[in-house]
Amino acid sequence: MTLSPELRDKITSIIKSDEVVLFMKGNRQFPQCGFSASVVQILNSLIPKYTTVNVLSDPEIRDGIKKYADWPTIPQLYVRGEFVGGSDIVRSMFDSGELAKKLGGKPLPPAKPPATVVTPAARKAFASALAEGEPGDVVHLSISPDFQHDLDMGPEVPGAAIIDFGDMKLSIDAMSSERAEGVVIDFIEGPQGAGFKIDNPNRPPEVREITPADLAAKLASGEIKQLFDVRTPKEREVARIEGALLLDEAAMAAIAALDKSTPIAFHCHHGGRSRSAAEHFRDEGFRAVYNLAGGIDAWSQTVDPKIPRY
Repeated sequence: MTLSPELRDKITSIIKSDEVVLFMKGNRQFPQCGFSASVVQILNSLIPKYTTVNVLSDPEIRDGIKKYADWPTIPQLYVRGEFVGGSDIVRSMFDSGELAKKLGGKPLPPAKPPATVVTPAARKAFASALAEGEPGDVVHLSISPDFQHDLDMGPEVPGAAIIDFGDMKLSIDAMSSERAEGVVIDFIEGPQGAGFKIDNPNRPPEVREITPADLAAKLASGEIKQLFDVRTPKEREVARIEGALLLDEAAMAAIAALDKSTPIAFHCHHGGRSRSAAEHFRDEGFRAVYNLAGGIDAWSQTVDPKIPRY
């Protein structure tokens, strides 16, 4: 794709519309990928106001911003017209305190050490690995908003919680601290090899994939009260499932008012975007969240062939 002068001017205008602009999948209230959610969480902790641009709603902007910045992935953060980077760079700048300075905000206060358990076997394995590293290195534990766990080694990071076990230190960044409460890190050896095992009691229940036939039955019986459509309004003009509500701001407010035990379901074209939506509301505390496997395309093939496929 060649970036036309008109599209370049359009993107430049968007970037100049606010001091902080984030091109992302979804929006601030509803990120639609884990990387976008991570950057939103970081920005929310540092500044009260910024602009988000949902690249999923405009394919021209989605492709054009990659050419504009010569950066192949989304999200992309701009501060006062300057391209800062993607999620990894934003996270690194946040951990070092550089991002807070750039945004003019205040860094988070040092994280409170969570009640995290490292078993003797894990401590022994960590201590052995640290002995081969640089003096002063610690073990870093980070937990993403979708509860992906990452372990690595390196120097202490400003603002991180430090737990000293005597034979090794565990560093947990401020964004992960609450999600690390009650975590148990173990080291397992077995016939298939050895490795670290992390048990996290805070991990929410899994999103339930549901077939079109099963979803139709649960909607008909009232077991699932509502199906939400996370596609764009243009897609809904082409094809829609009767009774499904567009997941707009009004629908999101209605969901927020529901009891967290209320079963809710989501669909999109093939199931990817709706799974992100389902995971978002699962992370908000909903305990019975369903994603239509195969999306409206599968529904058209197995439940209602009158719905156009596209």
